Amino acid sequence: MKKKMVTVLLSAVMAMGLLAGCGSGDGNSSGDAEYTIGISQFAEHGSLDNCREGFIEGLKEEGIEEGKNLKIEYKNAAADQGTTKQISDAFVSDKVDLICGIATPSAQSSFNSALNADIPVIYTAVTDPVAAKLADEDGTPVGEVTGTSDELPIKEQLEMIRQILPDAKKIGILYTTSEANSVSALETYKELAGDYDFEIVEKGVTQTADISLATEELLSEVDCLTNLTDNTVVNSLATILDKANAQNIPVFGSEIEQVKLGCVAAEGLDYIELGKQTGKMAAQVLKGEKKASEMNYETISEPGLYVNTKAAENLVITLDESLVSQAVESFDEISAS
Repeated sequence: MKKKMVTVLLSAVMAMGLLAGCGSGDGNSSGDAEYTIGISQFAEHGSLDNCREGFIEGLKEEGIEEGKNLKIEYKNAAADQGTTKQISDAFVSDKVDLICGIATPSAQSSFNSALNADIPVIYTAVTDPVAAKLADEDGTPVGEVTGTSDELPIKEQLEMIRQILPDAKKIGILYTTSEANSVSALETYKELAGDYDFEIVEKGVTQTADISLATEELLSEVDCLTNLTDNTVVNSLATILDKANAQNIPVFGSEIEQVKLGCVAAEGLDYIELGKQTGKMAAQVLKGEKKASEMNYETISEPGLYVNTKAAENLVITLDESLVSQAVESFDEISAS
């Protein structure tokens, strides 16, 4: 009788152990992972989501795959600067093997948190790593931190806007005053605008709540708007497009997802490819092939033209057939945000 009772108890303990092992947790666990990566994403919108998707795919192509030898801890800061620090501090506390910072605020916070923890940081969607103090002027890392830049093809963007709007004089730009990326890109726009007979009219914001009024004020002064890769602004793109469309003022994007949502066109980047490039860099660090400090940040050299013929039609803008034929991708409908 005693033997039978012991057997029953052992079976119960084993069953409980199995159930515990099958717990759902936070949805990020993937078996016995050889590597653990913390992904800190500043905001949730198409381009940054594509970066994350590409990053994971790039790792997979290098043999590091979630569910096999990789565990991913993913956190989103919902465009809140303070939350980025909480996320990166938590990753350091968890002693992850590597942190991926998606967008400048998350990259900066991740580097600062990991500085004395011997945890490398790989970033993506950082327009100007030098201005963000993640790289020196020659592109070399300032520590165990490197990644990829989504530097805007501003010259090509201005050429494209001039081709579509031959009579336009003033381009409006909304930007977040605290985003180093945006400040840097704005300065480049102002430097180059005169070469195409444009004047840049800028309007700075500090938070999402400022966007609506700033957009209305800017639209009263300009012939069109062009977006940066400014996370706070892109997060409010639906609001900006609604107000601009109501006044028949075209908005030009900075990447493919913005064009899908109703921007007329963009000379931009494929963020999935940018993410893949970043994932391959991370794989080199994880495998011990290179240190982050040994790799200069990288960019995608060739931008692509994306157009939305439906957005142009709604604004009574005729897109030249030669321009449309050059596009990497064109869209004849406007996606819901």
